[in-house]
Amino acid sequence: MIDHMLDTASVRQIVTATTPIPLTLAQRTLIDGLNLDLAGEYQAVLMYTQYSAKLTGPYRRELRSLFQAEIADELGHAQFLADKIAVLGGEPTSEARPVPTAHEPREMLEHALAAETRAVADYTERARQADDVGEVGLRIVLENQLADETRHKEELQRILTGWDDINLERARNEDRWEDDGGQP
Repeated sequence: MIDHMLDTASVRQIVTATTPIPLTLAQRTLIDGLNLDLAGEYQAVLMYTQYSAKLTGPYRRELRSLFQAEIADELGHAQFLADKIAVLGGEPTSEARPVPTAHEPREMLEHALAAETRAVADYTERARQADDVGEVGLRIVLENQLADETRHKEELQRILTGWDDINLERARNEDRWEDDGGQP
């Protein structure tokens, strides 16, 4: 015997609370875009993990620290995006964008810069989309993530700006050593 009976209004509230509300085209577009961003964050986690493990050369320690520091930021972004996609009525993706193959530190830095540049563009668009559907809180968080990605991008640009100068000097020294019979 049921101790208490639910009245029709209570049943209606339960059904309404558990029945998904149809999404507008703008909301669906936002969710799809957030899933692309989520796939990008997964890619960044995998890329920075792989690259930090594969690094070689004189700047290995510094670049490894840089890449590993980014992993926590990207994981935080991914978790936020997955949670928000679910709250909005979407299904968070479990697929990452492909991780570009790289063997040399400069290649790794260039691929990381390309990924961060894309993230900046994507988050800029997503913040606009969030604002368009009235998701002001989401827009603000996306703008904060955009600021993080912009800092990452700028740091990579600064590293790459001096990269050729340092390696050009190193190559000159190696050429000079070869000319001197291998003596430094």
